[in-house]
Amino acid sequence: MSTRQFQTLRRHTFKLASAGLLCAAITPALASDYPTRSVSLIASAAPGGTTDIAARMIAEPLGKALGQTVVVDNKPGASGNIAAQFVLRSQPDGYNLLLQYSGFQVITPHVQTNVEFDPVNDFEPVANVLSAPQVIVIRPGLPINSLQELVEYAKANPGKLNYASSGNGSLQHVATELLNQMAEIKTVHIPYKGTGPALTDLLGGSVDMTITTPPPLLPHIQAGKLRALAVTGAQRIDSLPDVPTVAEAGFPDLLIASWFAMYAPKDTPRPVVDKLAGEIEQIMKTDAFRQQAAKLGADAEFMGPDTLRKYTQAELDRWGQVVRSANITAE
Repeated sequence: MSTRQFQTLRRHTFKLASAGLLCAAITPALASDYPTRSVSLIASAAPGGTTDIAARMIAEPLGKALGQTVVVDNKPGASGNIAAQFVLRSQPDGYNLLLQYSGFQVITPHVQTNVEFDPVNDFEPVANVLSAPQVIVIRPGLPINSLQELVEYAKANPGKLNYASSGNGSLQHVATELLNQMAEIKTVHIPYKGTGPALTDLLGGSVDMTITTPPPLLPHIQAGKLRALAVTGAQRIDSLPDVPTVAEAGFPDLLIASWFAMYAPKDTPRPVVDKLAGEIEQIMKTDAFRQQAAKLGADAEFMGPDTLRKYTQAELDRWGQVVRSANITAE
């Protein structure tokens, strides 16, 4: 080893040791005083989609529980990379948190070549906030009234149907490509920077269909502006009782759910993480939160830090197999 290399290693080791001592010194203070100012909750998608809805559902009651304002800050784009990188570059002190969509956390790393974060090792998991099945919807102008009719139409008109997603590598992208594989059809992918913009163009007739979670879709389905074909859960949902499951529609293996979870930067002190998780758990047990989730066609399914870490890894492995078997790549 050269003298220069040794000096560089020594400086690096000193910095790591200093950081460790600093972290050990401030952890008790953080545990007792946190938070002493407002907290930013970085949502990885644009306003209007389920990621944004989940962030706002938890931000207000969490702010009241913590005694400080929790501000939702939308940073969409790059399939979750922009939001994730912002949080990873933040101080690990609990004041910048990530509300991440599962598709970006566990699918994007398998699809995109430019992902700059490790979905398991670069974050401290805090809590899962919301889980929801997907709903397959189309614009009403199409002569399609069921999932089977969608397949028949796509086979008769190869490449004519297009679909919107919240970005390359999103669950919407992979789920639709999985449907393409299962049904042996071809639909054209049009990625957006979040569900909100995708939904805007779907409602405007610029795109034909999408697969996404119920919350942003329900008002438009109920108003007749979108037509729901199937739900990707094991059971029908109360908010769409007349919409069949994918199993009922002939595709029992198309069971897909999204989840929306909170993460902190790596090395955020565990007492801070535990405080956040504890408050979130209590909020999610309330009738108000559970009823709000149910109205949106979602579930208030809490997972704490350790469970969420294991679940993130399991989902990363599961969707990696799906992406490889379906030969899904970024467009």
